[in-house]
Amino acid sequence: MNQTVGLLKADGPPAAILVRLAVGAVFLSEGIGKFLYPDEQAAGRFARIGIPAPEFFGGLSAVAETVCGALLLAGLLTRLAALPMLVNMVLALALTKVPILWGGSADKPKADGLWDMAHESRTDWAMLLGLLFLLVAGPGRWSLDALLARRLAAAAHAST
Repeated sequence: MNQTVGLLKADGPPAAILVRLAVGAVFLSEGIGKFLYPDEQAAGRFARIGIPAPEFFGGLSAVAETVCGALLLAGLLTRLAALPMLVNMVLALALTKVPILWGGSADKPKADGLWDMAHESRTDWAMLLGLLFLLVAGPGRWSLDALLARRLAAAAHAST
């Protein structure tokens, strides 16, 4: 039971809800977009940038972003939901933004150099840092994690 409460630990400032809403809304909308426009945002794009098995990984990305985005919005299993999205953002930066430093990527063939990379990766960095904040600080008191943690703590206290 202590492990469950630890997973749901909802420390962090109340204003963490602002980070959760921003990060969760972007992931949710991007995940849904991958379902609606797979040629532009999922399998088709993944094939263009050289990701192997683009249909599989495009679908996996769509599901992960939709589910984790919804969990982040609700503040449910926040730290757990942040982990796959951290991997997602690191891969996005490595596969689509870092190549810009060396003359463009398949995704952005005209982008070249540090300033183009900085411009193209601004959202990725903001998402990555927002996820790290949620992983470290927690979802805050206005989250389903906080509600569940309070109920579990009350139930544990009542049983002792």
